[in-house]
Amino acid sequence: MSPSTEEIVIELRAALTEVGVVLPSLGVDPVTGADDEPFALVTLGRCNVRTARKLASVLRGERPPVGAYAVDVRDGLVGEVRGHVGGTVQLRPVGGGREWDCPAESTGPAAREEVLRAQVRQRNQETRLP
Repeated sequence: MSPSTEEIVIELRAALTEVGVVLPSLGVDPVTGADDEPFALVTLGRCNVRTARKLASVLRGERPPVGAYAVDVRDGLVGEVRGHVGGTVQLRPVGGGREWDCPAESTGPAAREEVLRAQVRQRNQETRLP
């Protein structure tokens, strides 16, 4: 027995979540899913430009994908992946700043705690009195 359209949507949502992509409007098309249509459509919905760029990066197989946070294992700095050029990953410091290039093999996934720590550190630097 084939999976239902709802089960396929759940499977797709889980797969996208695994690669850090969230499509808030993802669901079963209400028109084609309302009857016993054997080929109901899945609505991917709308997303912002940042999410679209991340999805494109994932589909191209870029690791880590654009928009994800990564650690430069050479010095432990956390950055947001801004692009891929040749064999390097372009990282931007959390909170903004000058981008730097990192060899793809020198990047690692940034744990949620590391990203939060970098965000707090950046915010503290911004609010310091001169």
